[in-house]
Amino acid sequence: MILVNKPFLPPLPIYQSYLEGIWKRQWLTNMGPLANDLELRLKDFLKVNHLLFVTNGTVAIQMAIKALDLTGEIITTPFSFIATTSCIVWENCKPVFVDIDKNSLNIDADKIEASITEKTSAILATHVYGNPCDVEKIERIAKKYNLKVIYDAAHAFGVEINGRSIFDYGDISTCSLHATKLYHSTEGGLLITKDPNLLKKLAYIRNFGFDGPENFAELGINGKNSEFHAAMGLANLKYIDSISQKRKELTLRYDEKLKNLKAVRPVWHANSENNYSYYPIVFESEALMLKCIEQLKAHEIFTRRYFYPSLANSLHYLEKQELEVTDDIARRVLCLPLYYDLTLEEVDLIARHLLRIQNN
Repeated sequence: MILVNKPFLPPLPIYQSYLEGIWKRQWLTNMGPLANDLELRLKDFLKVNHLLFVTNGTVAIQMAIKALDLTGEIITTPFSFIATTSCIVWENCKPVFVDIDKNSLNIDADKIEASITEKTSAILATHVYGNPCDVEKIERIAKKYNLKVIYDAAHAFGVEINGRSIFDYGDISTCSLHATKLYHSTEGGLLITKDPNLLKKLAYIRNFGFDGPENFAELGINGKNSEFHAAMGLANLKYIDSISQKRKELTLRYDEKLKNLKAVRPVWHANSENNYSYYPIVFESEALMLKCIEQLKAHEIFTRRYFYPSLANSLHYLEKQELEVTDDIARRVLCLPLYYDLTLEEVDLIARHLLRIQNN
């Protein structure tokens, strides 16, 4: 059986060495020494000045919206994981969907201005599959209309543009450290901002708003993470280079073997390098894609229609909206298996099946 994803797990003795310290200290949560150490190490690795380790990527987006005091309408993408949109609704704001670019699959920055109204307070864009949005153009638009910018960078761990962290863009960037991600802490998320005052506010929000044992500086929630999750994050960080290298090898093998498949890959940002979080392909037709899904499954090879359907026309709590490019891409896109334990031979097997299915 070949699954679409498997989490990387460090050697058990490495993880256990962190657990021994937890047992000795008996400090399990509430930003213990491992969580603080992880924040410091991630700041250094990602080349950012301010970073918070939080419960998960969804809570990170909710906290970002709350910290920026957003109201009214938030422009966003319909081609993303549900959390991007549901967090906007959860925080009593209205998502306004803008169609995506057919090449990058990110929000089409050229179409954003047409959707701005007097009620617009922010842009919440996703770096889809880790591929950077047109951050320069989005920044210009945001400045012109005095809008805040949040980036859902759930897939973009380690991504840079011209040597600068993708997390440096916007008012706040969020990242997911869920078990399915390139780098994970079992469950977890990150909040990154350049603004030290905003970081302080987010830190208060993360811990119920506490400012001392009896004082409250902000309206807060429980957005903290445990020492057990921090331990996994610290252990996995030791292997991030080998993880990235292996996923790159697998990706290049797919590229080589699938060059005659009637499908294309998203076009990556010209000034950035792929972090190999996913292997998405957009088929020539939905019919061919569905045929491939079923026949791969018959050989116990599992894929994922990520992201399908479009968030603009599939949520019962929002008015349905048809968006030409998003609807078309969502019907034809498929993510193939990609994870550390996948072998080159298994990639070859998947590619042979896909080409055979296409040609029959």
